[in-house]
Amino acid sequence: MPEFLKVKTAEEILEVIENIAPLSAQTVSVQEASGRVLSEEVKAPEPVPHFARSTMDGYAVRARDTFGAGESLPALLEVIGEVAMGQGAQVAVRPGTAVAIPTGGALPEGADAVVMVEYTQPLDETAIEVTRPVAPGDNVLGIGDDVAAGEKVLERGWKLRPQDVGLLAAMGMEEVRVFRRPRVAVVSTGDEIVPPETRSLPPGKIRDINTYVVAAQVAEAGGQVGTVRVVADDLDALEAVCREALAGHDVVILSGGSSVGIRDFTIRVLERFPGSELLAHGVAIRPGKPTILARLGEKVLWGLPGQPASAMIVFTAFVRPSLLRLQGVEGVQELETNVRRAELAQNIPSVHGRADYVRVRLTRHKGRLAAEPVFGKSAMISTLSKADGYVIVPEHVEGLEAGSLVHVHLFSTP
Repeated sequence: MPEFLKVKTAEEILEVIENIAPLSAQTVSVQEASGRVLSEEVKAPEPVPHFARSTMDGYAVRARDTFGAGESLPALLEVIGEVAMGQGAQVAVRPGTAVAIPTGGALPEGADAVVMVEYTQPLDETAIEVTRPVAPGDNVLGIGDDVAAGEKVLERGWKLRPQDVGLLAAMGMEEVRVFRRPRVAVVSTGDEIVPPETRSLPPGKIRDINTYVVAAQVAEAGGQVGTVRVVADDLDALEAVCREALAGHDVVILSGGSSVGIRDFTIRVLERFPGSELLAHGVAIRPGKPTILARLGEKVLWGLPGQPASAMIVFTAFVRPSLLRLQGVEGVQELETNVRRAELAQNIPSVHGRADYVRVRLTRHKGRLAAEPVFGKSAMISTLSKADGYVIVPEHVEGLEAGSLVHVHLFSTP
C-alpha cells in the first residue's frame, strides 16, 4: 500500500481524472442512445434525402420557363398534375407545364425548381400565372444535399443529443456503438446511521442521508446505481461489502471512514486489496479535505467525507467528472454544462491555505443572475436544500467581494 497521506489540490485531482480511460463499448438501440457517448465515429450509410424533394408548398417547374416573369408580365404555365405525399411523382414536367407539389413532396422528372405558391395566381383549373422567376435548385433539396453517403457526421467521444438521435434515425440506423455507463455501488459507513423510516431516534443516531443523495447524484450523472448499503464501523464487514461491490461494479463510493480518525476504515480496507493504488488521500479544499481516490485494477474507489454537505460538494467537483470520463466524455476540466455565471450578492470571507467551496443559491436581481451565499455550520443539512451550487474561493485569495462575477458550479445538471 502506498504512503498514508497523499493530499492533492483540486487541479491535481482533475488531472488524475482526465487520465481515467473510458469503459468498454456496447451496442444500444438508437431509441436508447440519447445522452450516451459514441465509442466510434458515425458515417452516413446512405444519402439524406435519398430523393430530390420540395422544401416549399408550390409548383414544380423547369426554371427556364420562369425567366423574366414578374407582376406586369407573368409566366403562363399549364398545371398537369399533383404530387401526393409519400409517393413518387406520377407525371413528368414538360416545357411550359407545372406540377402542384407539397413541402417534402418528391420532385417530378423534368423539374429543377419549385415556385412558392405565394408567387402564383390561378387562372383556371388547368393554368397558373408565375409572378417571380426561380433559378435551378430553388426550393429543392437534392439527393444527399443534407448528408452525403459516406460522410462523417458524428465524432468519437460525442455525447448524443435528441437531435443527433433524429439524424441517426434519418440515416436508417437502428443501433449505435457507445461507451458503457459505469455501474456504481454506494455505501455509507457508521454505527450512528439508521434507516430514514426510523421513527424514534435514540441519542447519537442519525437517519441515513448520504446513500440517498449520492445515489441520486450518480443517476443524474449517467451512472447505473447498483448496490446501495449502510455498513457499521466494522473492518471485516466493510471489507466484505467492498469485495462484493468491486466484483460487480465499475465504481465504489464510500461515504464516511475517509479521515484520519481511529474509527475510519477506508484506508485499512484498501490495504487488504493487493495491488490497490492510492491516488489521493486528502484534497486541499474546504469542506471535503478527507477525500480518498484509489484504483483497484480497472475499478475506481472514492472515499467521501461522511458529512452530507461535504460529500455532495466532493461528488459534484470530482466524482461526477470521473463518472463522465468513464462514459467517454472528454475534456472534463473544461466541461461547463453545469456552470452558471452570476454576480455575487455579498462578500465571502476566506483564509489562505486551501480553496473554499461556498454554497450559494441563485436568484434574480435587477434582471441579472445573482449568487447569494448560504452560510451556516457545515453540519447543517438545511443548507444543502437551500443551495443551488457552490462558488470557489481560490486558496491564495482572501475572500470574494460583493458585485464580482463568479462561476456557480451547480449541484444538479440543467
